[in-house]
Amino acid sequence: MSDAREELSRRIAGEITLSDDPGATLRKWRTDFDVSQTELADQLGVSSSVISDYESGRRESPGIGVVRRTVEGLLDIDERRGGGRLRQHARVLSAGFESDIVHDLREYSTAVPLEDFYEAMGATEIVRGDHDHVNGHTVIDSIQAITRLSSEEFYRLYGQSTNRALVFTRVTRGESPLVALRVVSPTPNAVVLHGIEDGDLWDHAADLARVDGVSLATSNRDLDDCLADLQAL
Repeated sequence: MSDAREELSRRIAGEITLSDDPGATLRKWRTDFDVSQTELADQLGVSSSVISDYESGRRESPGIGVVRRTVEGLLDIDERRGGGRLRQHARVLSAGFESDIVHDLREYSTAVPLEDFYEAMGATEIVRGDHDHVNGHTVIDSIQAITRLSSEEFYRLYGQSTNRALVFTRVTRGESPLVALRVVSPTPNAVVLHGIEDGDLWDHAADLARVDGVSLATSNRDLDDCLADLQAL
């Protein structure tokens, strides 16, 4: 687990340091760890207004020392909670899935509003869930994923963050992907069923999404066009 911590620490610190908006990237990682500004401030021995000022850009971009302390603070909090975030990172495959299963798996440098993600997908929202941002996306061939992946491999589709959108392609009704998500936890922030019009959606799809607090949308836009616009996020 120490190796996973060191690797994740370097990744987060690098993203914040190299970001065009370090404060927004810091906020993305803090919320991804489900840590409040107050909890992080207490960990670092500063006031919550200091964290707020960095994230909003009111305070000059944090130097490497502040970034290091902040990252270590997030990881320390995660370890006190049982290390769930670190364990998730340790399970991520360094090499991607076969291209016929996963079309794209990407992390964002800052949280992206769900509406921007929908726009890139040409998606129509059916249900609004509990979250209005995503930190990454995975575009999956639904048939290949469901027939070939184990539960452990399915979990790895979440990449570095479960706060993401899962796009299932080659969907006819949406029943299989949504049932699969009920078996494999945790749930993503949003699910887009690609290749289907909202009128063809499985009757119980919206109800399942509401139970799990997941945003649900459909898209019939050309997949290559979607992938090109998703890369811009």
